[in-house]
Amino acid sequence: MARIFVTQPLAGKALERLRAVAEVTLNPDASTILPKDKLLEGVRDCDILCCLLHDRIDAEVIDAAPSLRLISDGAINPTNVDMERAKARGIAVRTIPNIVAESTADLQWALLLAVARRVVEADRALRRGLFPGGQSVYFAGAAVGGKTVGSIGFGAIGRHSARRARGFGMPFLYFKPSRLSSEEEAAEGIGYRSLDDLLRESDFVVINAAYRPETHHLIGAPQLAMMKPTAYLINTSRGAIVDEAALAAALRSRTIAGAGIDVFENEPRVHPGLLDLDNAVLTPHLGSATLETRVAIADCVAGAVLEFLGTPA
Repeated sequence: MARIFVTQPLAGKALERLRAVAEVTLNPDASTILPKDKLLEGVRDCDILCCLLHDRIDAEVIDAAPSLRLISDGAINPTNVDMERAKARGIAVRTIPNIVAESTADLQWALLLAVARRVVEADRALRRGLFPGGQSVYFAGAAVGGKTVGSIGFGAIGRHSARRARGFGMPFLYFKPSRLSSEEEAAEGIGYRSLDDLLRESDFVVINAAYRPETHHLIGAPQLAMMKPTAYLINTSRGAIVDEAALAAALRSRTIAGAGIDVFENEPRVHPGLLDLDNAVLTPHLGSATLETRVAIADCVAGAVLEFLGTPA
């Protein structure tokens, strides 16, 4: 019987499906990323590893598992796996389709609304006993409806974001290296801008670009300085697209008005300069964290294992 190591609990009935066909060892703690030493210990005797986007499956982890035959990864793109080492070892790697776009777009807008309307800041204050009154200027934030959204990148999440913007009556701009056709732009109701022009014109800059070497620190101090002082940056893509030190400095100096950030360059570590800022709303990589999406991811991870083992789903 195959031996499976699962790095965190999976939603729905995925674990039951795995336990029906294999010997499953599970790390039961869903509250934290499995430390490297525990990951190395867990993979030592496994034939199959079921991991998630935040697990770093580097060459050391792969080589710690001499019997490893399959990595079933809950990521769309397996950037968390050393693919060269897996290939050299003859280990199959399976990923999930893009089933997270809708829920990630939801969170993108949750962050946008929360930081613009100072929801988290006001919540903290109310719990301390502060209640300025229904027409006080104390927690006055920024209007959202009718403002301009600019998306850096325009894939599946960008399309869902643009559709949400229409509901708020918000013009939607986008930048990507390969421009869409005029027919596609008209169908989506969006306008193209260069990156610099998008940064200058947008009230909300949302990052929907994929992470690759050319997008590393795509948004740094020069780009933040181009934004309006009343503008907000929202990142639900990948942390390393933004220079976190530059962002912290821009927020502290009010070069921009605020930011909503769900992803960080060195997760789970967050740049300390962001942690004490009232004009930053920070969440721990919750983009796809709806129960429905988590169940779908778990089913994909388990399904890849069952297919690999030749077992009916």
